[in-house]
Amino acid sequence: MLHIFEFIMTDTLPVTVPEISLTNKYYFVLSNSSNMKKQATIKDIAKRLNVSISTVSRALKSAPDVSNETKASILAVAEELHYQPNRLAVSFRVRQTNTIGVIVPNLDYVLSTMVKGIDEVALEAGYTVMVCQSNESFGREVLNTSRMLQSLVDGLIISVSSETKTFDHIKKFQERDLPIVAFDRIVPEIIAPNVILDNEYAGYLATDHLIQQGYKNIAILAGPKNLGISNARMGGYLKALKEHNIKVDQKNIIHCDFNQDYAYFATKELLKSKNRPDAIFTISDRMAIGAMIAIKERGLKMPTDIGLIGFNNEPMLSLLTPTISSIEQPMFEIGKMAAKIFIERLHSEESAITTEVLKPRLIIRESSKRIFN
Repeated sequence: MLHIFEFIMTDTLPVTVPEISLTNKYYFVLSNSSNMKKQATIKDIAKRLNVSISTVSRALKSAPDVSNETKASILAVAEELHYQPNRLAVSFRVRQTNTIGVIVPNLDYVLSTMVKGIDEVALEAGYTVMVCQSNESFGREVLNTSRMLQSLVDGLIISVSSETKTFDHIKKFQERDLPIVAFDRIVPEIIAPNVILDNEYAGYLATDHLIQQGYKNIAILAGPKNLGISNARMGGYLKALKEHNIKVDQKNIIHCDFNQDYAYFATKELLKSKNRPDAIFTISDRMAIGAMIAIKERGLKMPTDIGLIGFNNEPMLSLLTPTISSIEQPMFEIGKMAAKIFIERLHSEESAITTEVLKPRLIIRESSKRIFN
């Protein structure tokens, strides 16, 4: 079961309230009000049957020293009273809640697909996934990690925010011997497994394709300078230019957030240049849509006047006019692999610290294909 959580605080304990469930929607209130029906305990079962509390406890655990007749009576009363074990108390005893904490920058198409991959593996292994969004905010990421620790998650699978530059909040999991797996965005300061896309190769694929289509003055709308995936994708762009002996024009390298509006205004400025680019590679599809709007406003035609290629291959790109070329990454598989590695580390103290790198695929559409074979 996959839940997305927002956290609130009471006067006593932190309480998690599910904001959204991708499978079902739940609403509940936790309260100490005397108006609420008291949950049955093992004391209630013991009192009803006039047996000791320890006998009830052992029977519920199927202990061999309790007769089958007594076990049957205790189980029947437990069912009648709707008894549920105190999960929090059990968690303290066994140090495990079968809950995986997942923190992502947002739940856009890419990351939500990765989270679905995590959830599929977790569900098969008997784990619940608790998901929080940082909204690309370092402060919110720190708050989410703190409250996940309070909620006794068994460990953390995380894609860090674009603002994250220090990692003490993540190291707190390791200080408690809880496993960590980073995915989508690598965290070099944390000694933990990583599951990522080959972002440099992806940047190379996109740029090489544009060059093969006859474009020579190629701009890139890169992401934030401090973000590893931005630099890796730009590294692939630079590698392709160098391989084809195309001089790098620093004016064609624009760093901006993964945001449609930023990309729109950045593209407008690029198109005002006397030596305007004849192609643009954006490192996200949202940025590609912003660039497309600016290109159309300028009256330029794709792919004849200018080429355009995005990144992530979101479904909407095939519905636009013209359809937009993009780099596709195996999002669901990245999530599945992150969860598999996490569960392996949870059950083995000797798991290797590895970086799993998955390959991208180029999806060619109308916006960049001007040479037809």
